[in-house]
Amino acid sequence: MADIKTIQAPITVEMELFELKFRSFMKSNVMLLDQIMNYIVKRKGKQLRPMFVFLTAKTCGEVTESTYRGAGLIELLHTASLVHDDVVDDSNYRRGFFSVNALWKNKIAVLVGDVLLSRGMLLAVDNKEYELLRIVSQAVREMSEGELLQLEKARRLDINEEIYYEVIRQKTASLIAACCAVGASSVAADDSTVEKARIFGEKVGIAFQIKDDLFDYGNQEVGKPLGIDIKEKKMTLPLIYALSKASWLKKREIIYTIKNQSHKPKKVAEVIAFVKESGGIEYATQVMQRYQTEALDILHTLPDSENRQALEQLVRYTIERTK
Repeated sequence: MADIKTIQAPITVEMELFELKFRSFMKSNVMLLDQIMNYIVKRKGKQLRPMFVFLTAKTCGEVTESTYRGAGLIELLHTASLVHDDVVDDSNYRRGFFSVNALWKNKIAVLVGDVLLSRGMLLAVDNKEYELLRIVSQAVREMSEGELLQLEKARRLDINEEIYYEVIRQKTASLIAACCAVGASSVAADDSTVEKARIFGEKVGIAFQIKDDLFDYGNQEVGKPLGIDIKEKKMTLPLIYALSKASWLKKREIIYTIKNQSHKPKKVAEVIAFVKESGGIEYATQVMQRYQTEALDILHTLPDSENRQALEQLVRYTIERTK
């Protein structure tokens, strides 16, 4: 499997230039805000989202100023949602570093999230990028609705497969879908190509989330401890499938355990064992691979180029990653 550096090769110049532009989007005259923005910029992850934007753009045409603004818009709004998420989840860490709310308290974190949102909107409006703003705003709405749908269902633990797909389509896949749609739209691709790019991104996003759910059942290289979704009472695909195959009595017992005893490591281990014995891991892996295949089938309808090949490697990377 290709590593991130290799995948990034066709867009090295664009990514370096984007880094500089993004820092300028984050600049502020308020010292406290500037300090926090610097902290956020220094601790960003692998930059998968801008990579999806630039590789899709170059697969569909030539990168323009709009592409940089689109990638900036996605990153600003996504960062805002992460800052707000950490407040909502009362989380003190993000990628192994202290979260903004842990260092500066909730009130400041919420305000910083608001500033990032308004920065993104102004970046689009000031440059008349209304179509890009529409694509990204729709994704932000979907992400929030997906989160609320999950919270509503988590109370009763009555999530079936259909609802699960709807939750992850909104919560995770909508953002990767927006990245790809923004990339295509920014190079003036026609409507059907933009829609094709969006559906491609959505399928990649669903496969990506299922991969994340599988990590909960055992991969010691991952930064995520075993059984964390079970402790947080999140219903993921391996568990949903296992419950659908269980007897009424077994189902009731497992749901009782998750609701009332998921703080006990021994009980979490019992749920993990139940899912593994019921074939939940194999089933979720098959579904993930199906979404990956569907995404690549769509990608292969676009003209072949080193950018398209890198995009394919990026899809494989997101799904074959070990952490």
